[in-house]
Amino acid sequence: MDMGVFIPIGNNGWLISEAAPQYKPSFELNKQIVQKAESYGLEFALSMIKLRGFGGKTEFWDHNLESFTLMAGLAAVTSKIKLFASTAILTLPPAIVARMASTISSIAPDRFGVNIVTGWAEAEYSQMGVWPGDEYFGYRYDYGAEYVEVMKELWSKGASDFQGEHFKMADCKLSPPPEGKVEIVAAGQSPKGMKFAADHADYNFIMGQGVNTPKAVSSICDRLVTAGQDSGRDVGAYCLYMIIADDTDEAAMATWEKYKDHVDADALAWMADQGSKDNAADSSATAKHINLPEGAVNFNMGTLVGSYASIARMLDEASEMAGVKGIMMVFDDFLLGLDKFGQQIQPLMKSRTPAQAAA
Repeated sequence: MDMGVFIPIGNNGWLISEAAPQYKPSFELNKQIVQKAESYGLEFALSMIKLRGFGGKTEFWDHNLESFTLMAGLAAVTSKIKLFASTAILTLPPAIVARMASTISSIAPDRFGVNIVTGWAEAEYSQMGVWPGDEYFGYRYDYGAEYVEVMKELWSKGASDFQGEHFKMADCKLSPPPEGKVEIVAAGQSPKGMKFAADHADYNFIMGQGVNTPKAVSSICDRLVTAGQDSGRDVGAYCLYMIIADDTDEAAMATWEKYKDHVDADALAWMADQGSKDNAADSSATAKHINLPEGAVNFNMGTLVGSYASIARMLDEASEMAGVKGIMMVFDDFLLGLDKFGQQIQPLMKSRTPAQAAA
């Protein structure tokens, strides 16, 4: 099973809490994180794209780097780990993203991929005048499908005459081609999002649910397997969990409770407002999943809290779900958390090979 890290391209990572580590994003921090992940044998690192923060006392995600330029820099200082950059598809034309991906692949041959972000927070885009209107919520995956088709055509043929509803190419050229396959990842949770991933992506990120319930998303993984079978494609699930580990279950849980007790309520209120704008969203959609201000100190993502042995056991349990090909992790403290994973947790995991566990 692959293991990866969702790197902190925005300030404070994924904890919306006044008690959590407070830090700004930087290339140096992310370089240390990705190089450490690579040294422990992790297979991939992914950076999000976020264009407007949530505010509040912690100024949550008010400070962000840009995904492609960051990953280009990280490509030059790594040698094995796969890197995924994210494109907010309303902001960058597919032909430009295809060319950026081809360029980064020349820095990191056969280890670069693109994460497709259709967008759920209207304020990120209206601030720049690129929001098409709330009707976009209804066709964003059709828009995304054409976007990916244009990129794949350019990568495979070096030219595109694609004629769709949203994109029209006229002998559009791309050369040189990528060095190796550029894999596509998505993060659709709704039926439409799942079908998009099954039709166009190589992996689909699935946000875990609950605390210490690693298999809570088994039904979502099952839906991805079914969608892949319907599309005739092999699309693997990468499940997302926050890891909070310590010497004992009690010590780890005390840390988790501290984060929850000091949640940044103002930042959560902004997030809830943005998540409520898509009135037609399916109950399983990402916007609905995070539109829960009470207790959403880490977006209500799946959270594994416990001793090193407990975390190893729960990660192994997650690996047993149908269709799961990997786990993407976030940490409360990324550098310390990666050391805990690499030195204390990974060697105890049955789902990692001896070589991986010994990395």
